[in-house]
Amino acid sequence: MGKIICVFNQKGGVGKTTTVVNLAAALGNLKKKVLVTDVDPQANATSGLGINKEELEHTIYELLISTEDSREFILETSSKNVGILPSTPDLAGLEVELVMLDTRETRLSKVLNYVKDDYDFILVDCPPSLGQLSINALVAADSVLIPIQCEYYALEGVSQLIATLELIKTGLNPSLEIEGVLLSMFDGRNNLALEVVEEVKKYFKDKVFKSIIPRNIRVAEAPSYGLSVIEYDEKSKGAQAYTKLAKEVVRNNKR
Repeated sequence: MGKIICVFNQKGGVGKTTTVVNLAAALGNLKKKVLVTDVDPQANATSGLGINKEELEHTIYELLISTEDSREFILETSSKNVGILPSTPDLAGLEVELVMLDTRETRLSKVLNYVKDDYDFILVDCPPSLGQLSINALVAADSVLIPIQCEYYALEGVSQLIATLELIKTGLNPSLEIEGVLLSMFDGRNNLALEVVEEVKKYFKDKVFKSIIPRNIRVAEAPSYGLSVIEYDEKSKGAQAYTKLAKEVVRNNKR
């Protein structure tokens, strides 16, 4: 049975989508079968994996309305062993529609239950807010991966994030765990970045991944080509960092 990992932080600009796309590709390279589920109306994970949003006939929007079998909606990507349940900006309207539907918090769970056994990992890309889409992702997930950028406001909102996860655990998904905290956009020449690393480790202790994602131009360039950094430049520091992270995720899930 596959593990559902939700990549979530209420703060924007922390590298959620970048993490989903590149971790998926790195896991695929390690011969793991991966499904990316894009529940962010910005649909950047969809385009980042080479899918043209303008040409989509079926998207996660329809599945969340109908909760029907999701297998027919999965598209192959150019990343080895990686499929995707794609999104478009139309998904933004679903926040309002879900409020009026029965079992609104568990609709993504039902959709992913159809395919959970077909994959080693299912990575869910969330919007940077706690609306109905993010709640659906957190309820469906076995664990949550939290990206935090190595910048001045890194820990701003972290206590709110933890409170949110506790709320979900208490009321909707008691088995939800923290997969790990990922430090991203790290610049070793910057004293502030080093201080942030220490602060995050002090706060989250052993939940912090040993792998740290550096600031890297190749990581920034890859999405404009609809590629993960693994495909775009496998020898880049960014690609090597995501490969290291993927190995750590696989290792942690063998316990």
